[in-house]
Amino acid sequence: MKNVFYKFMSRWTSLNEEDQRAIVDEIHIEEFKKGTVLFKQGDAPTKCYFVLKGCVRQYTIDEDGREVTSNFFTEEQFIAIFNHHKPDKSSDFTFMCVEDSVMVVGDLNTEQDMYNKHPQLELMTHRMIEEFLSQVQEEFAAFIASTPEERFKTLLMKRPSLIDRVPQHQLASYLGITPESLSRIKKRIHQDLL
Repeated sequence: MKNVFYKFMSRWTSLNEEDQRAIVDEIHIEEFKKGTVLFKQGDAPTKCYFVLKGCVRQYTIDEDGREVTSNFFTEEQFIAIFNHHKPDKSSDFTFMCVEDSVMVVGDLNTEQDMYNKHPQLELMTHRMIEEFLSQVQEEFAAFIASTPEERFKTLLMKRPSLIDRVPQHQLASYLGITPESLSRIKKRIHQDLL
């Protein structure tokens, strides 16, 4: 599993092999069972995660008690909450493993120590955050401007593995539609392909 992280660091940094090995030797890798909640809506997170294997769902519980899925994190994606602006540092989201998962687990309390020890790690994190925010802006703009069917087609094009990895009701919530509407869209697209 550490090889996945090596590959990822090589993509994002110019660290030499010795520095990469030093960082990898310090990281903590954990396995999580399907259904494990990493942290809940309202909690103040103390950890960040990097998915080596598996799938994690980000969702909120609305005022009516419904779960609203806003993202899925899969291999080579990091999970962090940007909530430093909030006085209580609480998360607006719950993060739960949709599959058995293996992740690098970082302690936010020792994050600065790691950056001081490995300055390239901070640069890597900065670049990852920039790309993530850019991607989120792009996806949000496309989501707002598209129909449910277009959203599903985009998902098929950009993240096709999610179709088989997550339950349909969660996928429907992520697309902003009902499970019944998703079934109709899938059937229509399947018929168009025939």
